[in-house]
Amino acid sequence: MDFQKEYKEKLVSAKKAVSLISSGDWVDYGWCTNTPDALDRALAERTDELTDVKLRGGILLKPLAVFEREDAGEHFTWNSWHMSGIERKWVNRGCAYYAPIRYSELPRYYRESTTPDQVAMFQVAPMDAHGFFNFGPNASHLGAVCETSGKIIVEVNQNMPRCLGGTECGVHISDVTYIVEGDNPPIGELGAGGPATEVDKAVAKLIVEEIPNGACLQLGIGGMPNTVGSMIAESDLKDLGVHTEMYVDAFVDIAKAGKINGSKKNIDRYRQAYAFGAGTQKMYDYLDENPELMSAPVEYTNDIRSISALDNFISINNAVDVDLFGQVNAESAGIKHISGAGGQLDFVLGAYLSKGGKSFICCSSTFKNRDGELKSRILPTLNPGSIVTDTRANIHYLVTEYGKVNLKGLATWQKTEAIISVAHPDFRDELIKEAEKMHIWRRSNKK
Repeated sequence: MDFQKEYKEKLVSAKKAVSLISSGDWVDYGWCTNTPDALDRALAERTDELTDVKLRGGILLKPLAVFEREDAGEHFTWNSWHMSGIERKWVNRGCAYYAPIRYSELPRYYRESTTPDQVAMFQVAPMDAHGFFNFGPNASHLGAVCETSGKIIVEVNQNMPRCLGGTECGVHISDVTYIVEGDNPPIGELGAGGPATEVDKAVAKLIVEEIPNGACLQLGIGGMPNTVGSMIAESDLKDLGVHTEMYVDAFVDIAKAGKINGSKKNIDRYRQAYAFGAGTQKMYDYLDENPELMSAPVEYTNDIRSISALDNFISINNAVDVDLFGQVNAESAGIKHISGAGGQLDFVLGAYLSKGGKSFICCSSTFKNRDGELKSRILPTLNPGSIVTDTRANIHYLVTEYGKVNLKGLATWQKTEAIISVAHPDFRDELIKEAEKMHIWRRSNKK
């Protein structure tokens, strides 16, 4: 088979490629770092011709051209599997909506969908000698997208890292409708935020002391998990493994510090498995052509059976707030959308099932609102409209700068007492009063 000949035959302009899209279509825009660039701009030029085009994607790292116009919502709708800050702003414009998911189930949603994509288009690494276009650090659910989409358009980007190791990490030219060569923009970066705060460091210290040699790690996104990663890199821990939903910069630091070799993993020994990655150029350079890494579909990385098969699994994730029943909200501020369910629940459940495994939900005990008022993240009950990401039966360890508590198997009064013990001292008396009203308080935790 002459793949180069087929390549030339399928190579078209971005304008020609997006001519496949009609009003009313569902169009997949890929995922995170491989969201289209030239194709997006070409589609934006067709705005006046189109109505009710439903775009599907998530974790955007830069704005889309199709939503630059004020009237974009009359032509396009964004349907997000997991929102970034960019996407959240479109919610108030009435042109973006979140699709609640358990991330591990996403490939199945595509395969069993009653609304399949008419067109899928996304950025890929250059074609290899065998005719494959690699998805970059976005295996996630894109294999299922390609299986179920009517037409597939790939936008080649010379800067896209080629991520190896797993299944469903690329699409073959024989399945591609059109090929577009874009302008090779830099891969979108996701920074780790500002420097670690004293609260971040206090929480990280409490978690790191629970991690044994040979543990397998999953880190969520955010300042606290990143601080944990930095502290692990500076620790005496050794023989660590990685099995995670999202690959982040912290893993690069830990690996380069010689802490990761995967030698104790029960499955995928010596390899770092992940569903997608977003970070800085340092991370993309590390992922590129690295045989130690294993890019795999999310239905594998986030499957509770995969997670629980790994001994001493350590899962570390953030929360927006937690109530006295042990319900965890990691998705909203009341009805205001912040994030998505992602794979947090998968890892909370899987880590607990792992032999020696532990799941940590971490947060600062307080935050300041826009008026500068100090507010507690530990609440009597979640605010109206808040999303329960992890139910009260699922939470394992809760960690704030005031301590860590294991909440498994506790009666409501025991759990309430434990949760209040890691709340900010200024709010404990009020939390106790509210707990008494709800009949989930038995005795004071004051000494």
